[in-house]
Amino acid sequence: MADFRCTVCNYIFHEENEGEFDSLPVEWRCPVCNAPKDAFVRLGSRSMGTGRTVSDVFIEQLAAWGVRYVFGIPGTSTLGLVDAIRRNSDVRYIQVRHEAAAAFMASAYGKLTGNPAVCLAVAGPGASNLITGLLDAALDRAPVIAVTGQVETYRIGTGASQEIDQHSLFESLTVYNMTIISPDETPEIVGEALKHAIIERGVSHIDVPRDVQTMECTAEVRPLAGSIAPVSVTVPRHQLKDAASLIDSAERPIIIAGFGALEAAESVVELAERIGAGIVTTFRGKGVVDNHHPLYLGCHGSLGSTAAAEAVRKADLLIVIGSSFSDLTQLPPGRILQIDIDPLMIARRHPVEMGLEGRSSHTVPELLSMTRERRRESYRAELRELRARWLDLLESEIDPSSRPIRPQYIMAVLNDLLDQGAVIALDVGENGWWFGRNFQMRGTQRLIFSGYLGSMGFGLPAAIAAQLEFPDREVACITGDGGFSMVMAEFLTAVKYHLPVRVFILNNRSLGMIMQEQLVEGFPAWQTELQNCDFAGFAENCGGRGIRVTEPDKLEDAVSDALGTDGPVVVDIETDPRRFI
Repeated sequence: MADFRCTVCNYIFHEENEGEFDSLPVEWRCPVCNAPKDAFVRLGSRSMGTGRTVSDVFIEQLAAWGVRYVFGIPGTSTLGLVDAIRRNSDVRYIQVRHEAAAAFMASAYGKLTGNPAVCLAVAGPGASNLITGLLDAALDRAPVIAVTGQVETYRIGTGASQEIDQHSLFESLTVYNMTIISPDETPEIVGEALKHAIIERGVSHIDVPRDVQTMECTAEVRPLAGSIAPVSVTVPRHQLKDAASLIDSAERPIIIAGFGALEAAESVVELAERIGAGIVTTFRGKGVVDNHHPLYLGCHGSLGSTAAAEAVRKADLLIVIGSSFSDLTQLPPGRILQIDIDPLMIARRHPVEMGLEGRSSHTVPELLSMTRERRRESYRAELRELRARWLDLLESEIDPSSRPIRPQYIMAVLNDLLDQGAVIALDVGENGWWFGRNFQMRGTQRLIFSGYLGSMGFGLPAAIAAQLEFPDREVACITGDGGFSMVMAEFLTAVKYHLPVRVFILNNRSLGMIMQEQLVEGFPAWQTELQNCDFAGFAENCGGRGIRVTEPDKLEDAVSDALGTDGPVVVDIETDPRRFI
């Protein structure tokens, strides 16, 4: 018998009391927050053995709360912890080539699953290398546990080799930050770190001195059940009725779905169809709704569509679901109904007529049952026309004969050939701009990228994390030559663990986005040209597959070939740095 945790509300499903979890129907939902079945993670078993070290109990505590992966590089100050992982079958260690990639992988895993993963690094340079990836997790509210080794307790404060003040280093970006000194505090500290990361959706850091790792620990592992209460933020019924009345009063409603609407994706579409509203997503929310749905108008914001911009501008009510509004998603003055689990996000950048604090998985279905059905035939026709004009514009830009290959054509080919259940790890740069604008997500495709931090180099580590979690799904990394070259050593990680990630490089031999910004702001293009290696040859030398594409008529076959390859593959696509609209 096993236990399972809902990653949305922390409800614990006990097989001993409620039956076999795997036998539940696919459409089964969490009884507390209405999250889907795939939002649950299996919790590890608890060991009650004797003669255990701090490291043993540390790893057992992680496993007992459902942690499955540790990303890192072994080193002098983490030897005890690494060996405890070796001896624990519930936790898998993934050796990376750079600690920054370990943090990116943990962040990506947290974003995809809502469950924390661990990034493990040695004291000093290993710890400092984690920072960028952990900032990405902190800003995008992903649960992550950062674990660092430290010099022996009797050397702390002496200026020992690789000793730095790691507590201060991590303090500003963490929701929990602690050093284990007393062995029997281990379960409590690890449990608190997990609890804060899960509930606050952030980064917890634990420092473990080298000598403490091998000390005997007699404390028992704390079970998850009884340590975290299920979180169910429901909107009072009178507020739901007021919100439904506000929706019913609108004649030109538009739904803006952010990343927080993902848990209510089906209900968002049903609500739009019921009230006759157009649907727009934020960039982070891209994929919440099948982009081929007739009411979908594209992304809103600087990476968005003309259809979304015009529909939002003319709307008399914006129904905002699970969006925290970055500076890239600006809204015009007007009536706003905002739904968010975090009350601090409501009216964060824009005043709202009504704010509802609650989970989208609960709130949207409730509104669906309270609102009036509206056909709005003329309004729907107007939205269809906006959508058609936008899609026609995208189609006119493709030009499959242009050489170098146009980014718009690359996106069109990936649109057609990527599986409708693919997980797409997107890097930052011009490649992200083209994806956000031109790629049309469909089916159950998932998008993951570095949102608020916008860090280049996120794509490949994120793809590796995604492939580990979803071994039966197609995983694609869409990146540029700049972003890929920052983390290209991690292709060796994909090869080592036989992960069939597909890496598509839009190679324009430059930092294309920065070059465009220089020109737009009146600066000359300078220091943005890149001296690249043969990326396809690099992939082959790593033991993977490499394909180089320079002719547009070879692109479809190359992408199809890559998607059919049983192993990691790089498709290096030559494109034009000047081709920017």
